[in-house]
Amino acid sequence: MYPESEILFPSRVIPLLEDLRGDEWRQLVGKVKKLPETHVDALAFSMMMITIGGCLTCDLDSYRASLGCATCAKRTIGSFKGTDKVLKKQFEDARKEVSAFIKSNDIQLLKPEKNGNGHGNGNGNGHNKEK
Repeated sequence: MYPESEILFPSRVIPLLEDLRGDEWRQLVGKVKKLPETHVDALAFSMMMITIGGCLTCDLDSYRASLGCATCAKRTIGSFKGTDKVLKKQFEDARKEVSAFIKSNDIQLLKPEKNGNGHGNGNGNGHNKEK
């Protein structure tokens, strides 16, 4: 029904956002896009996008859902009124929040297999844990 719409911001969209802003943003996205989706920085990036993109208020009946997550995320970043420095600060704040949550709940994140990138390509068995 709708093109590639998911419940929350999908990490597969991160690489599509790289060239939408200046150097500071490009460096951040360039770093995060290489990480497995279970890495703290990838989780923090997704959390930042969920917050600024309003993913929690998106539903199947919304215009945003009809666009799909990739288009919505591109529009969100392209129309963001703040500077790259503000976006980087939001990312750093999200990273602190994610790290604190992981630590306070004693969560162990999965490590990707050596050949896998953590983006659901089937190269890992999901049994390795990172503390």
